Amino acid sequence: MALFTLTALSARYAENPPTLLDVVEEVLARIDACDDPAIFISRVAPADLRDAARDLLARSPDPASLPLWGVPYVVKDNIDVAGMETTAACPEYAYRAAKDATVVARLRAAGALLVGKTNLDQFATGLNGTRSPYGAPRCVFDRNYVSGGSSSGSAVAVARGLVSFSLGTDTAGSGRVPAAFNNIVGVKPTPGLVPATGVVPACRSLDCVNVFAASVADGVAVRRVLDGFDAEDCYSVAPAQISLPPQPRVGVLMAKHREFFGDAENAKLYAQAIAKAESLGWTIVEFDYAPFAEIAALLYEGPWLAERLAAIEPFLARNPGALDPTVRGLIESAKTFTAADAFRGQYRLQELLRVAAKEAETFDLLLLPTSPTIHTVAAMRADPVRLNAQFGRYTNFVNFCRMAAIAVPAGFRADGLPFGVTLIGPAQSDEALAPLAAAFHAAMGCGAGATREPVVGQAQAQLGDRIEIVVVGAHLSGQPLNWQLTQGGGWLVEATRTAPDYRLYALANTAPPKPGLIHEPGFSGPGLEVEVWSLPAESFGRFVNAIPAPLGVGKVMLASGRQITGFLCESHALAGAREITEFGGWRAFLNAG
Repeated sequence: MALFTLTALSARYAENPPTLLDVVEEVLARIDACDDPAIFISRVAPADLRDAARDLLARSPDPASLPLWGVPYVVKDNIDVAGMETTAACPEYAYRAAKDATVVARLRAAGALLVGKTNLDQFATGLNGTRSPYGAPRCVFDRNYVSGGSSSGSAVAVARGLVSFSLGTDTAGSGRVPAAFNNIVGVKPTPGLVPATGVVPACRSLDCVNVFAASVADGVAVRRVLDGFDAEDCYSVAPAQISLPPQPRVGVLMAKHREFFGDAENAKLYAQAIAKAESLGWTIVEFDYAPFAEIAALLYEGPWLAERLAAIEPFLARNPGALDPTVRGLIESAKTFTAADAFRGQYRLQELLRVAAKEAETFDLLLLPTSPTIHTVAAMRADPVRLNAQFGRYTNFVNFCRMAAIAVPAGFRADGLPFGVTLIGPAQSDEALAPLAAAFHAAMGCGAGATREPVVGQAQAQLGDRIEIVVVGAHLSGQPLNWQLTQGGGWLVEATRTAPDYRLYALANTAPPKPGLIHEPGFSGPGLEVEVWSLPAESFGRFVNAIPAPLGVGKVMLASGRQITGFLCESHALAGAREITEFGGWRAFLNAG
């Protein structure tokens, strides 16, 4: 069963847009034929899904007009969808959402089609997928084994080829562990990069919305649609991407820190993953995991358990019997912590972050096992706390450190079960991490999903000959035309400024509104906010050919002294334009208005 990759769907839709209706029928047929009844908690009615597809064809008949036109997806059932119940896998907690979560609203606007809401460990408390009254989704390679959690149904839906991508949430590793157990990619953004408005919190200060997909390219394309500051989310941050070297220093575990809980197969596969990274020209650096391990322990052994209690305390007080016994035990244990403990925990975290930051000076990114091992459903139910904790050994610290991460498949054990690793970079390295993760996934050659469908071609397309371009206005991250870059396989290289001798104008009568950048030798201005994007050579040509007059391309000098091809404006177009150089960039001008 072929996966619904973005590349495959885009080709079908470009040839014949009404094929969208056929894709909807294929999705429905695959769901009906699926032998795992625990994936979904609720579904969009088939008639409503068909109507949504027809409506998309009517209002946006050109598939190229929207970045995720006609792409089917599901969301974890702790994410609000207008008109549907949100349960967080607790029937007594259920409420009908009045409006979409921010991420769902952005996906609707991008043309994606919601298929349903998926199962999870109750209140997103767990990494195994068995803590739900709606059943336990199973590993797609062996039904005796757990799917991973807490975003269990979301991961399995993608791995089984039911949808193109899915949304989960990740506090301690819930967007990464299920990816590893089902041979797919899990893209976990820098905390705050993707808004969590309309998401039932687990630990609100740490929660991230993540993307599951067959490939890094697909996952990152979806994440770019979700990115962007949201004033309703007090933890939201604006994108401010940083770069990583193309041949990075990669931190790996010292021998004394390689704990696999007796799983010799996974230990061997981790060693092979390190060797593969080295074969890519990456420099392998062993680092001290001790401070990161202590940070990780704070999540379930420290006062951060109280944050989980804070999320549902009134409900728990009224309905203690409504919770899964293991979930209830974990959350109620937070009552043993005092307010003073919370402050002491914060102090210790800051101390450990300082030590970890010093250690991080030795590497550019980390390559860690996503999970040291995997367990059967029966074993997990018999020993739910201890075995679950094993899964989070190398994931729990990441959000405390505000890091970005991409989990990728990394081979198969002798028993046919998958193994995965996670590439972890500093805050705001999301874009820079993507090509490295794509290259690693391609090099491992283990494909994606239950069928191990090859994704090598997609990764190679991402990593071939590329050309950089400077953008200044409507193509900036989060702006209306940015999708033209991302859909063409582009990624952000850096946010920077021009040299001082440039002026910026708001052009008259442009839709969407656009600025014009003018080079004026001898002028001494503030330098203007721009972004440098990298495009595949073939996409660059198509992109430049589509630029409408009076805009064109020429060489733009950056504040760093680098000169790169970028958008410039013909001087005759300034009639009726307003100079906005004083704002220092297009975004600042828009925000001031």
